[in-house]
Amino acid sequence: MKRAGSAVGSGVASSIRRGLEESAGLLLELLARDGARIERMAKLFGSTLARGRTIFFCGNGGSAAEAQHLAAELVGRFVRERRALPAVALTTDSSILTSVGNDYGFARIFSRQIEALGRRGDLLVVLTTSGKSPNVLAAVRAARARGLRVAGLTGARGAAFARRCDLCIVVPSRSTPRVQEAHLALGHLCCERAEEMARR
Repeated sequence: MKRAGSAVGSGVASSIRRGLEESAGLLLELLARDGARIERMAKLFGSTLARGRTIFFCGNGGSAAEAQHLAAELVGRFVRERRALPAVALTTDSSILTSVGNDYGFARIFSRQIEALGRRGDLLVVLTTSGKSPNVLAAVRAARARGLRVAGLTGARGAAFARRCDLCIVVPSRSTPRVQEAHLALGHLCCERAEEMARR
């Protein structure tokens, strides 16, 4: 008698099977193609925080939610007990977002915050599936002007954006959900390394 669940994906709708297979396949492809780059990004997270600098996160839509998620993992606790780590999601202060958007335009909602808060040696992490949003491109320019490093997470449409970053991981997909799933997994790996380094 066959045990329940012994057949891989038995009885699962084709769209669910396809989505999970695509997501898993992308992660394995990233490991094979960009494992060393992922390691460098994780170390960049850790070394930035080890020097007492701040990591800023930004993105739009689902990427905004991931920016907030990753900042929370560092300020709070990810896996281990350790000191609080300085991280800020530039997507969360509604008063700043609406005042800057109203007075200067939506394209400056992140760059204005970098101008106010960013310091040389800090790190800006940009999550963008397309790499084309004016507000994330403005944030990169502001970060460069203030001496911040820039790390990017993007999708297959973001090759031009990747060249604007000090370090960028390009998820080889044009599917927004699949790209965002990979970004969150990569972000978690970077948070885990930062947490390990904070305990040393």
